[in-house]
Amino acid sequence: MQDATRTDTEAAPPEDEAVASFAGPTGLKGRIANLLYVSPAIVPLVVLLAAIAIFGLLLGERFFSPFALTLILQQVAIIGIVASAQSLVILTAGIDLSVGAVMILSSVVMGKFTFDLGLPPAVGVLCGLVCGLICGTISGYLVAFWKLPPFIVTLGMWQIVLAANFLYSGSEVIRSQDIAEQAPLLQFFGNTIEIGGAVFTYGVILLLVLVAALSYALGQTAWGRHVYAVGDDPQAAELSGVNVRRTLISVYALAGLICAFAGWALIGRIGSVSPQAGQLANIESITAVVIGGISLFGGRGSVAGTLFGALIVGVFTLGLRLLGADVQWTYLLIGVLIIAAVSVDQRIRRASL
Repeated sequence: MQDATRTDTEAAPPEDEAVASFAGPTGLKGRIANLLYVSPAIVPLVVLLAAIAIFGLLLGERFFSPFALTLILQQVAIIGIVASAQSLVILTAGIDLSVGAVMILSSVVMGKFTFDLGLPPAVGVLCGLVCGLICGTISGYLVAFWKLPPFIVTLGMWQIVLAANFLYSGSEVIRSQDIAEQAPLLQFFGNTIEIGGAVFTYGVILLLVLVAALSYALGQTAWGRHVYAVGDDPQAAELSGVNVRRTLISVYALAGLICAFAGWALIGRIGSVSPQAGQLANIESITAVVIGGISLFGGRGSVAGTLFGALIVGVFTLGLRLLGADVQWTYLLIGVLIIAAVSVDQRIRRASL
């Protein structure tokens, strides 16, 4: 009975003996790690600004000229678009090895349907976009419903689409002159616009609009929150009411559609329809995503970071070329950046726990 007469003050445990504490990481190092974990695009942005500053000091006006800066954007436009599609898939903890092949097949469909089938150019373009959408949807269905590993599914899709591309096209190139005369719509994204003395192609405008639209969708819509939730923990996302299958299919389908737009932009970039173009888009898109700070484990990163990653590659490529360095130095430095980016990601993940 004596215990029952104890006051609430006597029964309450001291503050120092709290059962659990959920405060975030303490100390300057912990707070920095937490900031980088929440906003991983900060690291590639700092690297990009540092690279621009270094090459600017070394090259001066040769590098800071409007021509050189817009040339970087034009060079990374296609890879940036494909990398945006890759970003969506990697955010769900997947990977799409077929993005480059889907881009090429979509461009071939646009050209062949227009010239061989005699369809209006607008219809040929629409068929190419539908082709990319279908390829992405098939991959998404196999990943979502059959529970197959994304790596294996997209590796198989890459081989299938690449083979279909060469079988259907016969490795024939549709010449730039023929397209300009009979179907200039196919070269639409190669047209240019001048802004403040700098010349931008419509392909660059497409890249910037796409990054802005995807950034808004991922950050401000329920669909975007579902994408991050699926990438972080699909089981927990499903328990919280997220339709994981539908989200995965939508991501892969949208990625396929974006790759088809990249195929259309590719025609504008090179002027022709070539089955051999863009063969390294798969690897280059993954490079931009990794350097851009998107975690390969899914659930963390941004499309803006991917754009920074693509621009970093473009800055190093152009800067070293203007310095007269061997092209192998570009590959060496990009390889170092890839390993460094993954290492930083791992350290940030551990430090923020």
